[in-house]
Amino acid sequence: MAQLPVLYSFRRCPYAMRARLAIAASHIRCELREVLLRDKPQALRNASPKATVPVLVDTDGTVIEQSLDIMLWALQQRDPDGWLSPSQGTMAAMLALIGECDGPFKYQLDHYKYPQRYNETSGDAYRDQAAIWLMQLNARLEGSCFLFGDRPALADMAIAPFVRQFAHTDIGWFGSQSWPRLQEWLDAWLKGGLFERVMLKYPRWVDGGSGNSFPPAA
Repeated sequence: MAQLPVLYSFRRCPYAMRARLAIAASHIRCELREVLLRDKPQALRNASPKATVPVLVDTDGTVIEQSLDIMLWALQQRDPDGWLSPSQGTMAAMLALIGECDGPFKYQLDHYKYPQRYNETSGDAYRDQAAIWLMQLNARLEGSCFLFGDRPALADMAIAPFVRQFAHTDIGWFGSQSWPRLQEWLDAWLKGGLFERVMLKYPRWVDGGSGNSFPPAA
């Protein structure tokens, strides 16, 4: 796999999921290195002092450390499904909605899912705060099948991994809410072939080892 971009990833991380989705959609071949976050390889630390996933090292040595930047790197080279050109709305509007996901919603999601990390006895108050934004997504989806029109676009693929993480924190509670369009949107994404492709399991990569060719064959 010489001369391929290298992607450091962790299967369950929603940020890494984001990167894998865009790389798979763009059909750009890379070497995927699945890392263990509690025992990060030195090569990852050398590439990026932040040492969190995803990190992409391009063939010219350029390091891309943010998940959304990796998505744009891939899709600006090849975008066969038009993720950067939504059927409704603009790129600026998509980036603004993704910013809401990455900012307030992610903060609330973390405190809901991991209250003990923040010396909280319960994350329910943060769950209820996050629910307000999810209701807004449901309202958007009442007018179209996807967040920006009648086909998936960048915003859908950047936001869905985090809605998935929220839903799986308490799947019973999520399923009991009056968000039918949001629930259908998430379910369709989870059952889609692209999600299944990027969620294949790979062995842990260690320094000096060989990565895996990614994306897998359709």
